[in-house]
Amino acid sequence: MSKKNNTAGILAGLLAGAAAGVVLGMLYAPEEGKETRKKIKNKANDLKDQAKNKYGEVSEKVKDQYSNISSTFKETASNVAHTVKDGYDKYKDQIVSKTTDVVKDVEAELNDLKK
Repeated sequence: MSKKNNTAGILAGLLAGAAAGVVLGMLYAPEEGKETRKKIKNKANDLKDQAKNKYGEVSEKVKDQYSNISSTFKETASNVAHTVKDGYDKYKDQIVSKTTDVVKDVEAELNDLKK
């Protein structure tokens, strides 16, 4: 997540720097105040639109990555559950078989002792 936070911070810094540069450039340009304010407003709207677009792009990438990670995790968890269940079933059958053999051996020994 910190890589995404760094990317967002860098993007915000670049946009803020660009906005500051545009505003300073317009303020020092030899035009009427009304025209300068209009240009600043237009640039601000352009930057706002660019920021919205970048936010949408980053948001989609995060959603896609979350979806990929989520499905990978679910698949891995399912595989682990199947492996554990298969192991349990395998060993359960072996234990039942061994227990049955032991019971038969004990019964045979008891029968021999009774004779």
